[in-house]
Amino acid sequence: MPVGGDLPRAPLAATISQAPSAPRLSIVVLPFTNLSDERDQQYFADGMTDDLTTDLSRIPHMFVIARNTAFTYRDKLVGAREIGRELGVRYVLEGSVRRSGSRVRLNAQLIDAETNVHLWAERYDGDTLDIFALQNEITSRIAVALNLELIGAEAARPTEDPDALDYILRGRAVSYRPPSREKYAESISLNERALALDPRSVAAQSYLAIALTARVLDNMTDTATADIARAEGLAGQALASSPRSPLAHFAKGQVLRVQRRPEEAISYYETVIALNPNWMNAFAAISWCKLYTGLIEEVIPNLEQVIRLSPRDPFIGAWYNRIGTVHLLHSRVDEAIVWFETAHSANPVLSSIRANLAAAHALKDHTERAAAELTKARRLSGDDRYSSIARLKAARYWGVPKIYALFEATYFAGLRKAGMPED
Repeated sequence: MPVGGDLPRAPLAATISQAPSAPRLSIVVLPFTNLSDERDQQYFADGMTDDLTTDLSRIPHMFVIARNTAFTYRDKLVGAREIGRELGVRYVLEGSVRRSGSRVRLNAQLIDAETNVHLWAERYDGDTLDIFALQNEITSRIAVALNLELIGAEAARPTEDPDALDYILRGRAVSYRPPSREKYAESISLNERALALDPRSVAAQSYLAIALTARVLDNMTDTATADIARAEGLAGQALASSPRSPLAHFAKGQVLRVQRRPEEAISYYETVIALNPNWMNAFAAISWCKLYTGLIEEVIPNLEQVIRLSPRDPFIGAWYNRIGTVHLLHSRVDEAIVWFETAHSANPVLSSIRANLAAAHALKDHTERAAAELTKARRLSGDDRYSSIARLKAARYWGVPKIYALFEATYFAGLRKAGMPED
C-alpha cells in the first residue's frame, strides 16, 4: 500500500501548496491499490475510491480532498505525515482491493497524518454477482464507520480555546454513548455552548434539537414538554436558514416523531436519506415510523439493512429491541426474547428492553423472570410509567388502531401477567 511509515519522498507530477492548518475533520482518500491478478480490475479499485470520496464529503463539517488531487499520489511512496502536510489534512484513508473470480476482499485503514498512528482498520468480503450493489454497500459501511471514528478522534483532541465547532464535535461524540440522563445532560450542555458562541449555527441548532428530542424519546427527562417546545423552535430556525441541510431535516423529523406525528416525520427522514444515503439513524427512524403507522412488515427488513451497514453502531441496541418488538407483536415470543436479550447486551440501561422482556417471559409463563424484569424496568425508568398499565399507555404513542390492538394482545397482556396493575 502507498501509505504506512514515513517513506522517502518521491517527486510528484505537480507541486501542491501546503495548507497553513488542517481543518478538524479533513481527510484524503488515496487511490485504492489493485492487488488482483488481472490489472484491468483497477477500475473497481478506482470506483471504490471515488465513491468513498463522495460519501465522506456528505458528513457534516467534513473537508475531503478532491479525487483528482488524491489520484496524483497513485503509486507514489509518500508517507502519511508528508501527505497531511502537503494537502493540509489530518487524516489519510488508504486501502487495497483483491478480486478473485466472483469474490472481492477490500482492506481499508485510517491514519492520523499528524502522528502517523493507525486509528482504524477493517476488512470487507463480498460477492460480485451484483458488483454495483456490493460497491455501494462496502463504501457505505466504511463511510458510516469512519464518521464514528473521526468524530471520536477529533473530540479527544485537547483544545485550549474551543470554538463552536469544538463543542459541536464533542457533543456529537457524547451522543454516540448509550442512552443515560448524564449523557443527554452533557450533550445538551455542549451544544448550548456552541449555540452561545454562534447563535446562527444550523449545526448547533440541529444537534441541540436532536439531543432534546432524544432524551424525551428515551424517557430520560423531567421536562419533556419544555424540551419538545425548545426543539421545535430550533429545528424550525435551522430549516429556515438551510432548507437543504440533511441535519436540519433530521432534527425536524425527530421533533415530529416525538410529537407523535410519524406520518409527517417520514418525509423529512426520506429527505435526509436523499441528501445523504449513509445517514443510518434516518433509516432507523423510518423503521420506527413504519411500525407505528401500520407498515409492520417493512420494519425488520429495513432494520436488517441498517444493521448490515453499521454493525457496530452505538444505537444498535435500540434496533435489536425494535426487531424483537415486531416478533412480539406477531406472537413469535421465543424469537422476541432472543432479540430482547441481544438488545440488553448492547444496552443494559434501557428500561424499555427490560419491560419487553417482562412481557415476553410472562407470555411464556416464566413468572419469576417476568416479575424480576419488570422490577428492573421500574428501577431504570426515569418516571412511574411502569407502575400501571394506565400510566404506561399515557406515557407514549402506541400507533394506529391496528398496531395498538397488537400491543394490547401481546405486550400489555404480558405485562399484566408479570404483575403490572391496571391503574
